Amino acid sequence: MKALAVVRPPSISSWPPQSLPKSQYLRSQSFRVSSSLIKEPQSEIQAKQEKKGGGVMDEVFLNLFRKKMVEEVGWDSRKPGYDGLIEVANRLMLISPTNSHTKEAAVRILRSLFPPMLLQLYKLLIAPIQGGKVAAIMVARVTAITCEWLMGPCTVNSVDLPDGTSWNSGVFVEKCKYLEQSKCVGICLNTCKLPTQAFMKDYMGVPLVMEPNFSDYSCQFKFGVLPPLPEDDATLKEPCLDICPNATRRREFAGNINVQQCPKA
Repeated sequence: MKALAVVRPPSISSWPPQSLPKSQYLRSQSFRVSSSLIKEPQSEIQAKQEKKGGGVMDEVFLNLFRKKMVEEVGWDSRKPGYDGLIEVANRLMLISPTNSHTKEAAVRILRSLFPPMLLQLYKLLIAPIQGGKVAAIMVARVTAITCEWLMGPCTVNSVDLPDGTSWNSGVFVEKCKYLEQSKCVGICLNTCKLPTQAFMKDYMGVPLVMEPNFSDYSCQFKFGVLPPLPEDDATLKEPCLDICPNATRRREFAGNINVQQCPKA
């Protein structure tokens, strides 16, 4: 009769391995289990890093916008990235004889970012749907998704219309990067607020009012709402920002001039 081999499970005394004290082994295993539970997938970590530092699409939008602005101004800054963009915006203000010229140039820049037929079709086919509601909501969502590289974090919110109804056609910018970096009320108004309002109404058929807050640098977009008349728009009467370098120089060298009022507003 042949002998049968008996296979026995390892005894309790043989686990954990003799080379590692039991208490130390248990602590090690606990750490491994905890780490595996809280570890994020690599794709999520990469997505968060790109969101924080600016992704590939942000770089594409920045380069495209700067390229169109440089073509309009006829000059480019030696500084790379966003800092260079701000210098080009400053040059646009300097070479324009009036605020109206600056606004018209900024509108041309915005138009150049879109295929002409796209703007025409949007104004003709989309803007009239449901009294403009669909177009306003669509533009709000696209703005929040594609413009964080320019303005910083922003969210879609609800806005009240003059007839008492509400649409989810607002975009709230927590702290506008463009205003903070330019440090100028005039640049905000003449290269951003006023031309964007005009562009949206004239070329996309969507009324828009932008309400920048020059105290905390936030900004509220209200798509579907007509802007006030210039004489009723309080933002056009804003004084210079405290951080405005030009205002600081005027205080130093021209003390007899009212430096509180932004000369470009």
